[in-house]
Amino acid sequence: MRSVTIGRYEEIPAIAQSPEIADRLEAFATLLQAWNRIHNLTGAKTREAIAEQMLDSLWPLTFLPEPESLLDIGTGAGFPGMVLAIALPRTESTLCEPLHKRAAFLRHVVRELKLERVRVEAKRIESLDTRPYALITSRAVADTAKLIEWSRPFVAQNSQLLFYKGERVFEEIEGLESCRIELISRGRRNYLWIKEPFRC
Repeated sequence: MRSVTIGRYEEIPAIAQSPEIADRLEAFATLLQAWNRIHNLTGAKTREAIAEQMLDSLWPLTFLPEPESLLDIGTGAGFPGMVLAIALPRTESTLCEPLHKRAAFLRHVVRELKLERVRVEAKRIESLDTRPYALITSRAVADTAKLIEWSRPFVAQNSQLLFYKGERVFEEIEGLESCRIELISRGRRNYLWIKEPFRC
């Protein structure tokens, strides 16, 4: 990346290295830092902390197929949903965030960056209109069993789930073998990739 240094260059997924996407990620980081000073949207206060959160969000694009549609449960200040939406401009993305000040920020980003395929829903996931999504993501919202339960109304036979988890994930994956899971680690982050959630 240019102005935002997101980890080591070789760690950045190739899709996020294009000039247009790099510029949009840079703009997102600038907007988040400005809003965060007033609205306290995230604990990532410095540019370096924001950059690490962005890399954490992007890194699964090194192994995930590009989805036609994306639902992010509990997007917060944009991790991972907004970052993924920026990096996947051909993907129809829905960001579900019940906290109104965070949803207002996400909508501002959509307008400023002209993200035509991104929709922000300021509601709880239980209130979202149901429809199938190719990829459902979530980070630091709930345990795996609860996330699977919330995801179920949005799962079709070709849907996949990706949950950004910490070390407790090892306690949460018992009994999920039938769902074709894969656990991919980067430092202390564990990405739980559930390839056949319709079997869960």
